Amino acid sequence: MRGFPTLSRIMFLGFVRDRAAMFFTILFPLIFLIIMGGLFQSGGAPQSRLITIGAVPMIDLLPAQGRAEVDKVLQISRLDDAEQALTQVRNGDAAAAVQQRGDQVVMHFSAADTTSSGIVRSVMEGIIQAANLATTGQPPRFSLTLNQVENKALPQIQYLTPGILGWAIATGATFTAASTLVLWREKRILRRLTLTPVRFPAVTGARVLVSLGIALAQTVIFLAVAVGFFGLKLASHWWTSIPLILAGTLAFLAIGLLAGAKAKSVETANAVSNLIVIPMAFLSGSFFPLSMAPQWLQNVAEVFPLRHLNTGMLDSLARGLDPAAILPELGILLGFAAVITTLAVWLFRWNDI
Repeated sequence: MRGFPTLSRIMFLGFVRDRAAMFFTILFPLIFLIIMGGLFQSGGAPQSRLITIGAVPMIDLLPAQGRAEVDKVLQISRLDDAEQALTQVRNGDAAAAVQQRGDQVVMHFSAADTTSSGIVRSVMEGIIQAANLATTGQPPRFSLTLNQVENKALPQIQYLTPGILGWAIATGATFTAASTLVLWREKRILRRLTLTPVRFPAVTGARVLVSLGIALAQTVIFLAVAVGFFGLKLASHWWTSIPLILAGTLAFLAIGLLAGAKAKSVETANAVSNLIVIPMAFLSGSFFPLSMAPQWLQNVAEVFPLRHLNTGMLDSLARGLDPAAILPELGILLGFAAVITTLAVWLFRWNDI
């Protein structure tokens, strides 16, 4: 491992002085965190706009508690001009418009926004069913009690941070490992190293050390921003995320080394890295819950290391599970890193071939 300290220092200084690398490794993912954290900072669901045409006693005479619950979901405003109300619905400015004609409630909606109009329809059906039940004079026999298992005080940032941080770590480790090897090969730096006592383990060891330090720095910055500006509350066992971060960095370093071992140019290495990391981020739940995807796609995602990194980070940072809960994810990441690193070392060449 002769030359290891010098190589580590050179790689670190090269990263710090490379503005593009600094931007795409730290600032670009941080921008995602700030944008998405700002959008979901309130932690509430977006309201659908409902227009009442004239008087709608079914809504206007709701008890205070019932109206408060409806207002959490719907933003209700009144217009006496029916044509103006329908125009707003057609233009997408409102999810629906309702008017009451005696005992009949008519809902006008546009098929262009089925999600918002579906929410309005569900709420109105609930109001009508409650009103029909009230007219019978019979108390309801069955009731539904809702109990949210997550802490209601936790903002949405609690669930966004682990996924975006996992994607940032994957991006930084993959791109820096691939581009460093290819760039050094293009500039004949690797060829010169063959004339020195430095061997491939020292080169890769320096790259690993610098990448682990960058990943830890990313984590500190992300958590500082999320805690300081968006109210992230770290779980009691948040520190278990540190071995996950290190293992995840090793896994994606291995991918970067594999890409850099055979790529002929930096552009090719970056293209291969993009082809791997970007689809993996979307298929691993970095930006949206994977539960929204079909079951077969969820099963496919289990082969991706980023999926296991995101799951482990969510367990340690947000869910606060016991440290033993992350052991399966940690083992998968380390096993993946070992296999891919072995393959990368086997394919590695000091010179272009």
